[in-house]
Amino acid sequence: MKTPTLDSLSSIQEDGSRRYIHPADVRGRFTSWRRWSALLLIGIYVALPWIPINGYPAVFLDVQERRFHFLGLTLATQDLWVGFFLITGLAFSLFYVTALFGRLWCGWTCPYTVFLEHVYRRIERWIEGDATARRRLDDAPWSLHKVFKRGLKHGTYVVISAVIAHIFLSYFVSLKKLYEMMQGPPTQHLAAFGVVIFLTGSLYFAFSWFREQFCVILCPYGRLQSALTDDNSVVIGYDKNRGEPRGKVGSTTGSCIDCRRCVQVCPTGIDIRNGLQLECIGCAACVDACDDIMLKLKRPTGLVRYSSLTALAGGKTHFLRPRIILYTGLLLLGMGAFIFSATRIKPLRASSVRMVGAPFYLADGVLRNQFLVRVINKRNSPGRYRLELAGDLPANLSVTGLDEELHLAPLAEDQKTLVLSLPESAFQRSFKLHVKVTDLDRSDSAETRQMEFLGPDPRLKSDAPLNPKDFVQ
Repeated sequence: MKTPTLDSLSSIQEDGSRRYIHPADVRGRFTSWRRWSALLLIGIYVALPWIPINGYPAVFLDVQERRFHFLGLTLATQDLWVGFFLITGLAFSLFYVTALFGRLWCGWTCPYTVFLEHVYRRIERWIEGDATARRRLDDAPWSLHKVFKRGLKHGTYVVISAVIAHIFLSYFVSLKKLYEMMQGPPTQHLAAFGVVIFLTGSLYFAFSWFREQFCVILCPYGRLQSALTDDNSVVIGYDKNRGEPRGKVGSTTGSCIDCRRCVQVCPTGIDIRNGLQLECIGCAACVDACDDIMLKLKRPTGLVRYSSLTALAGGKTHFLRPRIILYTGLLLLGMGAFIFSATRIKPLRASSVRMVGAPFYLADGVLRNQFLVRVINKRNSPGRYRLELAGDLPANLSVTGLDEELHLAPLAEDQKTLVLSLPESAFQRSFKLHVKVTDLDRSDSAETRQMEFLGPDPRLKSDAPLNPKDFVQ
């Protein structure tokens, strides 16, 4: 086994070729907790499209209808600005957790780690055996036995990748629609079929070959670690004061017997005794491995443990520090902005725009303005609506387009053409108005933004000389 150093990646040989890492299996409290949390996360990923809330899946990103359902909250396209606060809040929460506990996200909840460590590598262990057996199989010449095991493993990988890809697609088309697509030929749904093929191939490539290289080479989060953490962040570290000088049992005073068990179980192939490194994903496999050895030697556990660099050096960890206070304030501010934004979402939305063309029309002594009123029902049930004009309106204003009661299906929208007519002799100046939309079955109502009824300036009809100052507002 190659000795990990700080000078090069453990997955790269001296000649530059790729060295496949086969981490040994490990048991312990952190491994058990990670396994249960991974099963919970996978269960949530699989179950969300099956759980109905208000007639729709718990999470359903209906791109085709431009409706997005999150745990009973339905967002129309016009409400996606709320997503800015949600996405940035989640990203900032990740930074906040990193400042406190290092790369806890990577080792415990990152989807890539969850699937790689708890699905694909578990399959590999079941088929090819432990780390020693897998390395022996890598070095063995091709035979019927090796072809069978490799074929079974990679065939299972393809099936699992296809299942994950189909579940991912169901978040965008729903399970019912996905099942209908699967019943027909691929030519009827080429876009969806192409997405599944692409995702299946990408997942298979990533989890069967690329593996830890994604965390080390592609993922930018590991490179942000040095900027987000400090000496008081809780990370996985090696207690040098207790462990050094390392050596065989009875030959040194240090607790570390240099068994390299922490290296054998590391999914990225590093030696945690060299200090915190970019490749460390905080999975705690080395913690369980070292504790297991210490228990066998009847020595105290915790030689490798979750701790801060300050505590490992003999100091005291300070959780309350300036950056944490700043992050907490910003996080609370962001949460407040998101909650306020979510409360601004209403189940009924109305908007209006002036129709394309001239701002007004004048014919046979009648002045006419035309608007397009759009009403959106964001409820998961049908609705009946009454549209009426509101504002300081002239008595002889004629309205066309608001006579009928508007009926909308669940999550539907409709547009009404609104024509306002006024005798030219009654028009003295432009005036403001808006449309009020009332839900007849509920107390909800919505108003469009102000519209302006326009017409020719009456002062232009006079034969008197024009004074520019009269037209300056």
